[in-house]
Amino acid sequence: MPSTVEKLSPTRVKLTIEIPFAELQPHLDRAYREIAQSVNIPGFRRGKVPPAIIDQRFGRGAVLQDAINNALPAAYSRAVEESNIVPLGEPEVDVTKLEDRVSVEFTAEVDVRPDFDLPDFSTLAATVAPLTDREAEIDERIELMRQRFATRSDVDRAAETGDIVTIDISASQDGKEIVDAHAEGIAYKVGAEGMIEGLDEAVRGKKAGDEVDFPSKLVGGPFKGQEADLHVVIHKVQEEKLPELDDEFAQMISEFDTVDEMRADLGKRVDQMARLEQVQEASDKVLEDLVAKLDFEVPKGLLDSQVAERTQQIKSQLAQAGYTLERYLEENEEEASTPEEFWAAVATNTAKALKAQIVLDKLADDHEIGVEQQDLTEMLFRRAAQNGTSPDHEMKHMMEHGHTQEWMQEIRRTKALKVIVGAATVTDESGAVVDVAAVGPDGSILGESAEASAESPESAESPESAESPESAESPE
Repeated sequence: MPSTVEKLSPTRVKLTIEIPFAELQPHLDRAYREIAQSVNIPGFRRGKVPPAIIDQRFGRGAVLQDAINNALPAAYSRAVEESNIVPLGEPEVDVTKLEDRVSVEFTAEVDVRPDFDLPDFSTLAATVAPLTDREAEIDERIELMRQRFATRSDVDRAAETGDIVTIDISASQDGKEIVDAHAEGIAYKVGAEGMIEGLDEAVRGKKAGDEVDFPSKLVGGPFKGQEADLHVVIHKVQEEKLPELDDEFAQMISEFDTVDEMRADLGKRVDQMARLEQVQEASDKVLEDLVAKLDFEVPKGLLDSQVAERTQQIKSQLAQAGYTLERYLEENEEEASTPEEFWAAVATNTAKALKAQIVLDKLADDHEIGVEQQDLTEMLFRRAAQNGTSPDHEMKHMMEHGHTQEWMQEIRRTKALKVIVGAATVTDESGAVVDVAAVGPDGSILGESAEASAESPESAESPESAESPESAESPE
């Protein structure tokens, strides 16, 4: 099967492929058989209609078209393999010549992976945040668990630090109430601050039934950042009592008998989470360093398609949340201050992500990185943990929605990135070397004899990653 390749640009080629009629004949025979089985022609049994009669009734052109459509995919795949190109996206196919009983010629224009050489990964470097103070983190997690099991009781006294007050808040400007700035039944912890500037001072020392007015800036809605007069009604003051941190508490909320055992397990989990965060930060920064060192174009058609898809996704999320982009930018801390800057950032970030994918795919191909059953199983378990489902559910979702190839490609990219990061130099902000290659997918140190432990009561509270302006879940 003769074929030629013409380079239209660094990221696009045109294949010209000829299919001899001998290769097309089996597809033509099949087309005749299928048509013969599906039509009723007087004088002929179903399935026994001769090709000449089919040509007479339906035209040979229709049969040829069906045969060519069936032959094209295999012919295109062989031409791609012979040409040593890596297609990125679907080809634009055009039949350019058809000589009945001789040959068929078609062209296929397609975006391809550009040619580039990967640098020595040992030249890459990243600086990450140091490990957190594990004891402080353990104390904070235990305090959160104590607060979860805290009891509240109404008190007939002025609100003090640590008390929970139930309040109604309304706002007005020049004596006119702002409808969107009214809320009822809000529970506020005195001393927490961070909600509305001046609220803490306003409610501290007040009792149930008291009302107080104070000026402040609104923190949300269409009047965000504007000065307003706030009116607060205190309905209830409650004292919060935390459970004692003793062995009885440890037994109540965990599988451990003592506080010391519970703290040790929490410490292990804190260490694992901190290591994972370091690995994630290192991976992002090393990949960013690598991409910055490579100068190649990304296919314009593919980039335009991904930008359009991302743009539509963002617009849909905004609409579902009842937001305009302008309002979202006003109420959230974004680098972009205008819609034009925001969409430009979306395009830039999409281009960076596409370039990174191309790099990782090339490395995976060069190193012949494959996907084992264990890799897929681990991914299904991770997705199940993240989504609160079961591995079987994730497997069914993958099969029903045709995600198999996509998820396997994601695994290959993850393994390729691990190769890159493992060869790079990673240090923390103090200059200490971080051995990211020694960290397992669960944050454990590979090679250590880890004890298998049951899930602790706070394992479900692992911090969620902050959503970036381009995250798929955020309503940009």
